[in-house]
Amino acid sequence: MAEPLIALRDAGLGYEGRPILEHVSFTVEAGDFVALLGPNGAGKTTLLRGIVGLIPLLAGTLDYGFDRDSNPIGYVPQRDTLDPIFPLTAGEVVLMGTYARIPPLRPVAGAAHRMAAECLDQVGMKAVAEQRFAALSGGQKQRVLIARALAAEPRLLVLDEPTAGVDPGAAAAIMEVVTRLNRERALTVLLVTHQLRMLRPAVGVVVWVQGGRVVRGSADEMLAPERVAEMLGAIGAGG
Repeated sequence: MAEPLIALRDAGLGYEGRPILEHVSFTVEAGDFVALLGPNGAGKTTLLRGIVGLIPLLAGTLDYGFDRDSNPIGYVPQRDTLDPIFPLTAGEVVLMGTYARIPPLRPVAGAAHRMAAECLDQVGMKAVAEQRFAALSGGQKQRVLIARALAAEPRLLVLDEPTAGVDPGAAAAIMEVVTRLNRERALTVLLVTHQLRMLRPAVGVVVWVQGGRVVRGSADEMLAPERVAEMLGAIGAGG
């Protein structure tokens, strides 16, 4: 049996020694499309940051079924942190994603530029390659950032609220891109979102985060109307 792409075992995650999530245990298999759901402030972003390696575990173990040096994780954070005044084009932003595979002091070769152009094309943003990133709409920026993550040629794409703050049409376009990458390229996807309606046709696995714990299940089980009502009811009871 193939090794899981990610395996968390009795993990604790938090900041400055203070746990936000405890006893977290679940796996992500190659090719999975996993949604992290739960109330605001439950720790979904903390969990993503731990998986990406931005914060250390406070307890337990996190094992990867791939070499992170040769296969960097493609990560799209919750908010773009690029300085909007810095005059990068969309193509230059995507090119940054190739740096993870370029040895130190090695110049950026033509292959990297071709990879960046291909990734922009994959997310339907080829036409904006020469436009300033700061001038793009919110939905366009998100797709460019997905292209930047793809430029690292990841086996795992991690997205934190990729549809937050964009209009419904842009949100649908972003979800279509991510779903297509999962289905056509068998790219493993792990994302946080509140777009339950858009999730249903695409996601295979749901991890529900609440009260410092996580529960993993199939999308059919976890997104069943009665189960969603039960979980949302638990939020109301706890609030």
